[in-house]
Amino acid sequence: MRQEATTDDESAATAIRFSLIIPAYNEQFYLPRLLATVNRARSKYRGGREAIEIIVADNGSTDLTADVARRAGCRVVAVKNRVIAAARNGGARAAQGELLCFVDADSQIHPDTFNAIDAALANGEVVAGATGGRLERRSLGIGLTWLMFQPMIWILGLDTGVVFCRRKDYETVGGYNEQRFFAEDVQFLMDMKKLGRSRGQRFERVTSSRVVLSTRKFDKYGDWHSLKALFSYPYWQLFSKCSLDNWVKAYWYEDR
Repeated sequence: MRQEATTDDESAATAIRFSLIIPAYNEQFYLPRLLATVNRARSKYRGGREAIEIIVADNGSTDLTADVARRAGCRVVAVKNRVIAAARNGGARAAQGELLCFVDADSQIHPDTFNAIDAALANGEVVAGATGGRLERRSLGIGLTWLMFQPMIWILGLDTGVVFCRRKDYETVGGYNEQRFFAEDVQFLMDMKKLGRSRGQRFERVTSSRVVLSTRKFDKYGDWHSLKALFSYPYWQLFSKCSLDNWVKAYWYEDR
Protein backbone atom coordinates (compact mmCIF):
# COMPACT_ATOMS: atom_id res chain seq x y z
CA MET A 1 0.00 0.00 0.00
CA ARG A 2 1.42 3.37 -1.03
CA GLN A 3 2.12 5.80 1.79
CA GLU A 4 1.80 9.51 1.22
CA ALA A 5 4.89 11.57 1.94
CA THR A 6 4.75 13.98 4.87
CA THR A 7 6.48 17.31 4.50
CA ASP A 8 8.72 18.80 7.18
CA ASP A 9 6.21 21.63 7.62
CA GLU A 10 3.37 19.16 8.22
CA SER A 11 5.46 17.21 10.75
CA ALA A 12 6.41 20.40 12.59
CA ALA A 13 2.76 21.47 12.68
CA THR A 14 1.72 18.30 14.52
CA ALA A 15 4.81 17.87 16.71
CA ILE A 16 3.99 17.38 20.37
CA ARG A 17 5.74 19.86 22.64
CA PHE A 18 3.97 19.26 25.96
CA SER A 19 3.00 16.00 27.63
CA LEU A 20 0.66 16.63 30.58
CA ILE A 21 0.75 13.57 32.84
CA ILE A 22 -2.08 12.92 35.28
CA PRO A 23 -1.63 10.06 37.78
CA ALA A 24 -5.07 8.74 38.63
CA TYR A 25 -6.65 6.21 40.94
CA ASN A 26 -10.48 6.13 41.04
CA GLU A 27 -10.80 9.71 39.83
CA GLN A 28 -14.00 9.47 37.76
CA PHE A 29 -15.56 12.31 39.77
CA TYR A 30 -12.68 14.82 39.74
CA LEU A 31 -11.07 14.03 36.37
CA PRO A 32 -13.74 15.69 34.15
CA ARG A 33 -13.36 18.91 36.13
CA LEU A 34 -9.60 18.93 35.59
CA LEU A 35 -9.88 18.03 31.90
CA ALA A 36 -12.31 20.89 31.28
CA THR A 37 -9.67 23.34 32.53
CA VAL A 38 -6.96 21.56 30.53
CA ASN A 39 -9.08 21.93 27.40
CA ARG A 40 -9.33 25.69 27.96
CA ALA A 41 -5.58 25.94 28.50
CA ARG A 42 -4.87 23.95 25.33
CA SER A 43 -7.15 26.28 23.37
CA LYS A 44 -5.22 29.29 24.65
CA TYR A 45 -1.77 27.86 23.94
CA ARG A 46 -0.04 29.94 21.31
CA GLY A 47 1.71 26.90 19.87
CA GLY A 48 -1.62 25.24 19.03
CA ARG A 49 -3.71 22.77 21.02
CA GLU A 50 -2.37 19.79 19.03
CA ALA A 51 1.10 20.48 20.46
CA ILE A 52 -0.19 19.26 23.84
CA GLU A 53 -0.96 15.63 24.63
CA ILE A 54 -2.81 14.50 27.76
CA ILE A 55 -1.76 11.23 29.39
CA VAL A 56 -3.78 9.69 32.21
CA ALA A 57 -1.68 7.15 34.10
CA ASP A 58 -4.35 4.82 35.46
CA ASN A 59 -2.94 3.32 38.64
CA GLY A 60 -5.27 0.35 39.03
CA SER A 61 -8.60 2.18 39.15
CA THR A 62 -11.71 0.12 39.85
CA ASP A 63 -14.14 2.81 38.69
CA LEU A 64 -14.67 4.52 35.31
CA THR A 65 -11.51 6.64 35.38
CA ALA A 66 -10.04 5.08 32.22
CA ASP A 67 -13.33 5.38 30.32
CA VAL A 68 -13.74 9.02 31.32
CA ALA A 69 -10.19 9.76 30.15
CA ARG A 70 -10.61 8.01 26.80
CA ARG A 71 -13.92 9.73 26.07
CA ALA A 72 -12.17 13.05 26.68
CA GLY A 73 -9.50 12.18 24.11
CA CYS A 74 -6.69 11.40 26.57
CA ARG A 75 -4.13 8.68 26.16
CA VAL A 76 -4.56 6.13 28.94
CA VAL A 77 -1.54 4.25 30.28
CA ALA A 78 -2.16 1.38 32.70
CA VAL A 79 0.31 1.29 35.59
CA LYS A 80 -0.04 -1.78 37.80
CA ASN A 81 2.46 -0.88 40.54
CA ARG A 82 0.19 0.83 43.07
CA VAL A 83 2.56 3.65 43.96
CA ILE A 84 2.01 7.29 43.03
CA ALA A 85 5.62 7.65 41.86
CA ALA A 86 5.17 4.64 39.57
CA ALA A 87 2.08 6.22 38.02
CA ARG A 88 3.99 9.44 37.32
CA ASN A 89 6.89 7.50 35.80
CA GLY A 90 4.58 5.29 33.76
CA GLY A 91 2.97 8.34 32.19
CA ALA A 92 6.36 9.90 31.51
CA ARG A 93 7.63 6.77 29.76
CA ALA A 94 4.72 6.99 27.33
CA ALA A 95 5.16 10.73 26.73
CA GLN A 96 6.10 12.06 23.30
CA GLY A 97 6.61 15.70 24.22
CA GLU A 98 9.94 17.36 24.89
CA LEU A 99 8.44 19.07 27.95
CA LEU A 100 6.84 17.04 30.75
CA CYS A 101 4.19 18.43 33.08
CA PHE A 102 2.67 16.62 36.06
CA VAL A 103 -0.58 17.54 37.80
CA ASP A 104 -2.87 15.77 40.28
CA ALA A 105 -6.25 14.62 39.00
CA ASP A 106 -8.23 16.63 41.55
CA SER A 107 -6.66 19.96 40.56
CA GLN A 108 -7.85 22.64 38.13
CA ILE A 109 -5.24 24.35 35.98
CA HIS A 110 -5.01 28.00 34.92
CA PRO A 111 -5.99 28.91 31.32
CA ASP A 112 -2.53 30.37 30.62
CA THR A 113 -0.59 27.40 32.04
CA PHE A 114 1.16 26.21 28.89
CA ASN A 115 2.04 29.70 27.68
CA ALA A 116 3.54 30.52 31.09
CA ILE A 117 5.60 27.31 31.17
CA ASP A 118 6.77 27.90 27.63
CA ALA A 119 8.01 31.34 28.62
CA ALA A 120 9.76 29.98 31.72
CA LEU A 121 11.66 27.38 29.69
CA ALA A 122 12.36 29.65 26.71
CA ASN A 123 16.06 29.82 27.56
CA GLY A 124 18.50 27.62 29.43
CA GLU A 125 18.31 29.42 32.76
CA VAL A 126 15.54 27.23 34.26
CA VAL A 127 15.89 23.51 34.92
CA ALA A 128 12.37 22.90 36.23
CA GLY A 129 9.54 24.63 38.02
CA ALA A 130 6.01 24.62 39.36
CA THR A 131 3.01 26.89 39.04
CA GLY A 132 2.03 26.94 42.70
CA GLY A 133 -1.58 26.71 43.79
CA ARG A 134 -4.43 28.09 45.83
CA LEU A 135 -6.95 26.07 47.80
CA GLU A 136 -10.52 25.82 46.53
CA ARG A 137 -11.95 26.77 49.91
CA ARG A 138 -10.67 28.30 53.13
CA SER A 139 -11.21 27.88 56.85
CA LEU A 140 -9.23 28.54 60.01
CA GLY A 141 -7.90 24.99 60.18
CA ILE A 142 -6.97 24.91 56.50
CA GLY A 143 -5.37 28.35 56.73
CA LEU A 144 -3.21 27.41 59.71
CA THR A 145 -2.17 24.18 57.98
CA TRP A 146 -1.19 26.17 54.90
CA LEU A 147 0.85 28.59 57.01
CA MET A 148 2.64 25.71 58.76
CA PHE A 149 3.95 24.43 55.44
CA GLN A 150 4.92 27.80 53.95
CA PRO A 151 8.32 28.03 55.73
CA MET A 152 9.31 24.67 54.23
CA ILE A 153 8.34 25.93 50.78
CA TRP A 154 10.35 29.13 51.29
CA ILE A 155 13.40 27.37 52.74
CA LEU A 156 13.51 24.62 50.12
CA GLY A 157 12.48 26.96 47.32
CA LEU A 158 9.91 24.48 45.99
CA ASP A 159 6.25 24.63 45.11
CA THR A 160 3.27 22.54 44.03
CA GLY A 161 0.67 22.76 41.26
CA VAL A 162 1.74 21.86 37.72
CA VAL A 163 5.34 20.60 37.96
CA PHE A 164 7.31 20.91 34.72
CA CYS A 165 10.71 20.06 33.26
CA ARG A 166 12.39 18.98 30.07
CA ARG A 167 12.10 15.27 29.35
CA LYS A 168 15.87 14.87 28.96
CA ASP A 169 16.40 16.33 32.46
CA TYR A 170 13.68 14.10 33.91
CA GLU A 171 15.58 11.13 32.49
CA THR A 172 18.88 12.43 33.84
CA VAL A 173 17.65 12.39 37.46
CA GLY A 174 15.86 9.07 36.99
CA GLY A 175 12.32 10.33 37.41
CA TYR A 176 10.34 9.81 40.61
CA ASN A 177 11.59 7.48 43.34
CA GLU A 178 9.24 4.50 43.35
CA GLN A 179 10.52 3.37 46.75
CA ARG A 180 8.70 6.32 48.29
CA PHE A 181 5.00 5.98 49.07
CA PHE A 182 4.64 9.71 49.65
CA ALA A 183 6.70 12.91 49.27
CA GLU A 184 8.09 11.50 46.02
CA ASP A 185 7.27 14.84 44.43
CA VAL A 186 9.43 16.70 46.97
CA GLN A 187 12.41 14.41 46.32
CA PHE A 188 11.98 14.77 42.56
CA LEU A 189 12.08 18.57 42.75
CA MET A 190 15.11 18.45 45.05
CA ASP A 191 16.84 16.19 42.53
CA MET A 192 15.98 18.62 39.73
CA LYS A 193 17.28 21.57 41.76
CA LYS A 194 20.53 19.72 42.41
CA LEU A 195 20.90 19.03 38.69
CA GLY A 196 20.20 22.69 37.96
CA ARG A 197 22.80 23.92 40.46
CA SER A 198 25.45 21.79 38.79
CA ARG A 199 24.73 23.64 35.54
CA GLY A 200 23.98 27.11 36.87
CA GLN A 201 20.21 26.77 36.40
CA ARG A 202 17.42 27.67 38.80
CA PHE A 203 14.02 26.35 39.86
CA GLU A 204 11.22 28.65 38.66
CA ARG A 205 7.95 29.35 40.45
CA VAL A 206 5.42 30.43 37.80
CA THR A 207 2.89 31.87 40.22
CA SER A 208 0.99 33.78 37.53
CA SER A 209 -0.70 30.49 36.60
CA ARG A 210 -1.56 28.85 39.90
CA VAL A 211 -3.73 25.77 39.95
CA VAL A 212 -6.80 25.41 42.15
CA LEU A 213 -5.96 22.70 44.67
CA SER A 214 -8.62 20.33 45.92
CA THR A 215 -9.51 20.32 49.61
CA ARG A 216 -11.10 16.87 49.48
CA LYS A 217 -8.80 15.52 52.21
CA PHE A 218 -10.00 18.30 54.50
CA ASP A 219 -13.58 17.68 53.43
CA LYS A 220 -13.29 14.01 54.40
CA TYR A 221 -11.02 14.07 57.47
CA GLY A 222 -11.76 17.52 58.85
CA ASP A 223 -10.09 20.90 58.50
CA TRP A 224 -7.68 20.24 61.40
CA HIS A 225 -6.55 16.73 60.47
CA SER A 226 -3.27 17.74 58.81
CA LEU A 227 -2.08 19.59 61.91
CA LYS A 228 -2.88 16.57 64.06
CA ALA A 229 -0.96 14.30 61.68
CA LEU A 230 1.94 16.75 61.56
CA PHE A 231 2.41 16.58 65.34
CA SER A 232 1.87 12.81 65.42
CA TYR A 233 4.44 12.12 62.70
CA PRO A 234 7.58 12.44 64.90
CA TYR A 235 6.12 10.02 67.47
CA TRP A 236 5.16 7.49 64.79
CA GLN A 237 8.59 7.78 63.18
CA LEU A 238 10.41 7.14 66.46
CA PHE A 239 8.14 4.75 68.34
CA SER A 240 5.46 3.32 66.07
CA LYS A 241 6.60 2.74 62.51
CA CYS A 242 3.69 0.36 62.00
CA SER A 243 1.21 3.12 62.83
CA LEU A 244 2.93 5.43 60.36
CA ASP A 245 2.84 2.81 57.61
CA ASN A 246 -0.84 2.12 58.24
CA TRP A 247 -1.66 5.83 58.17
CA VAL A 248 0.24 6.39 54.90
CA LYS A 249 -1.48 3.41 53.29
CA ALA A 250 -4.95 4.51 54.38
CA TYR A 251 -4.45 8.22 53.67
CA TRP A 252 -2.85 8.02 50.22
CA TYR A 253 -3.74 4.60 48.87
CA GLU A 254 -7.07 3.44 50.27
CA ASP A 255 -8.81 6.80 50.39
CA ARG A 256 -11.05 6.13 47.37
